[in-house]
Amino acid sequence: MCLVVGFGCGSPEPRIDTSDGLRQAIATAKAGDEIVLANGTYTDLALDFTGRGTEGKPIRLVAQEKGKVFLEGESYLRLSGEHLVVEGLVFRNGHTPTSEVISFRTAKDSLCTNCRVTECVIDNYNPSERFESDYWVGIYGRNNRFDHNYLTGKRNQGVTLAVRLDSEESRENFHRIDHNYFGERPLLGSNGGETLRIGTSHYSLSNSNTLVESNYFDRCSGEVEIVSSKSGANEFRGNTFHECQGTLTMRHGNGTVVDGNFLLGNGKPNTGGIRIINAGQQVTNNYLYGVTGHRFRAALAIMNGVPDSPINRYHQVTDAEARGNVFIDCDHIELGVGSDGERSAAPERSLIADNVFVNRKRSDLFTVHDDISGITFRDNLLDEQLTAPQEAGFRNIAIELAGAEGLLLPTGLPAADSIRTRMADRGTPENCGVDWYPIREEGQVFGNGKTIRITPGENTLSDAIAQSAAGDVIALSAGEYLQTKAIDLRHPLTITASGGEKPTLLFRKTSFINLENGGALTLQGVRVDGRECLDQPLNSVIRTSRYSMVNNYKLIIENCDFTELDVNHSFDVVRVAKHTFADSIVLRNSTFHNVSGSVLPLHQENDDIGIYNAENVVIENCDFDQIGQAALHLYRGGTDESTFGPFLTIDRCTFDEVGMDRRNRSDSAIRLYGPQSVSITNSIFDDSAPVRLHLVVGDPVISLADCVFSGGTELLDNGAPYTTENLLFLPEPITTLPDGRAIGSQLQ
Repeated sequence: MCLVVGFGCGSPEPRIDTSDGLRQAIATAKAGDEIVLANGTYTDLALDFTGRGTEGKPIRLVAQEKGKVFLEGESYLRLSGEHLVVEGLVFRNGHTPTSEVISFRTAKDSLCTNCRVTECVIDNYNPSERFESDYWVGIYGRNNRFDHNYLTGKRNQGVTLAVRLDSEESRENFHRIDHNYFGERPLLGSNGGETLRIGTSHYSLSNSNTLVESNYFDRCSGEVEIVSSKSGANEFRGNTFHECQGTLTMRHGNGTVVDGNFLLGNGKPNTGGIRIINAGQQVTNNYLYGVTGHRFRAALAIMNGVPDSPINRYHQVTDAEARGNVFIDCDHIELGVGSDGERSAAPERSLIADNVFVNRKRSDLFTVHDDISGITFRDNLLDEQLTAPQEAGFRNIAIELAGAEGLLLPTGLPAADSIRTRMADRGTPENCGVDWYPIREEGQVFGNGKTIRITPGENTLSDAIAQSAAGDVIALSAGEYLQTKAIDLRHPLTITASGGEKPTLLFRKTSFINLENGGALTLQGVRVDGRECLDQPLNSVIRTSRYSMVNNYKLIIENCDFTELDVNHSFDVVRVAKHTFADSIVLRNSTFHNVSGSVLPLHQENDDIGIYNAENVVIENCDFDQIGQAALHLYRGGTDESTFGPFLTIDRCTFDEVGMDRRNRSDSAIRLYGPQSVSITNSIFDDSAPVRLHLVVGDPVISLADCVFSGGTELLDNGAPYTTENLLFLPEPITTLPDGRAIGSQLQ
């Protein structure tokens, strides 16, 4: 029997009895029945699908036409029973009011057995609060299948898809998760950003027996664990990871198989590979290309464990195998990674054999952090210039590479032959997800829209922005632009000079531009002058939303001048709020003069739980002169290891009379607390407050080179003086750079 529920044929209006009719249809459905949800948009639909079909006659809940049934607002789906099938629904323009968008249970003791969800879409279905946690899919019960679905744009805290083992009926479940397209998951900047998690530490000594095969993970970068296997006896086969900034991690549980997967970093920064923890893990016949991450993100990371580890920490690696894998142009293989006073249990009774390592750009591929005598190495092949971690078990040969179905593989080697036999089963954009819903590009893109040219005047800029769309460019001719009202920006936009003299931006509100959720800004070739600003507390040129932003933002400032931002003692160039997160902030070829507050005060996430305000901060070829408080205050507290930022680069910059205001509570010109990657090079710090480094979180990578400190400016590491041979300390202030130009003039 086929029951059509909803809008009805040809009718543009919903029937009054949609919800009641749907509940009645579900309540009376029998094995073999099909319930058709008519085309249309359903708002706040709480859908409980229960019933008992049979293997040959499931009960089906399907869209009338795929791609034309939309569940919006606070809609969600729960199902329980046996042999149920859901097909063709789209969740968008809203968020779940419960803990899951799709749940394979309707109550704690009402689970699914032999049920299937296929060809459904969840598209940017997020709450407005960044750290309001939910799952998009929670799988319970046994023998269920989740396949050919498209999930994209999860931005809030919580796992995209979780297999739950919190009842006896959900363990040894033999679920199948296959041919799904997991679209972009942006950086969360916090723990809780996994795309797929199977189990939790509480049940990690139980087997899940979940099969994850032939899925496509596209730029899933929520946190370091893209896939977190926290149970035993799972299998990962034929999955493709495309430019994901994280790893396939066997975090807890034993006896998991990772075979025939394709991890394509393509040389993108911080892309990750496979991480081995616990006992009996099998990592075989995988192909990794251009994976650049290090430590926990390494192409292959075999961890140290904690002796007699608690269930939620790191169990020792024992009886593991990494065999027959091919690594092409990957940057790091790390053994005993995480070794410290707690993680002192080195791997035992493990094997690394028959692998192929090729990298034509470097020789130091391997990093050994602890005793590796518990690992047997056998018949591993290295490209000619690579250095082995030990002589036994490695052989350098000339390895030739050839193209094969879009991949670069060694020729004439057994490991490569094994990869070739698995290529037909790998997940691709063509065989994963659905073919009736467009693949979304989640990233913010500048400059791909129209150009709007405007002339000077009062509020002409805000008028133009009100008519703009994502990717547009606002081109300013020379002259003065006065804003008497703040600009709320909710899409990516470029504001640039159209040529010649820099236009001047003036404003009278507490902020000039507010980056609201979805907003991003490139500012180029302008002069920002604070002389029209009112004497009000907490002034800033650019600020983020005062509320949580679930969308990451980008801020790029190039070839700009900021001056006379001193109407009061707390005038910042940029002011950020708690629970807002920048994918990147870039200051390049710009000057900052006479600023009473800070330029980049990125220290609002101060709860010491591993959350921070910006992932990538780049400051290049900039001058900071007479800045009252810290030019940069970058903070990441806590010891959480699920994230690996912030990343900071400062190059070719001058800092003169920075941080000297008596109200500067940080007592610093630059204050860095807990960033994970710091590079400060070719820069001068003169007659300024100290540069303070507190770099004790995680295992940070620090590069300080070719810098000059003079006029009493100190470099302090955790409060103690920091000295190194390539840093020059001078006792007196300097007024000119080594090439003769005055301090405060831009470097070239």
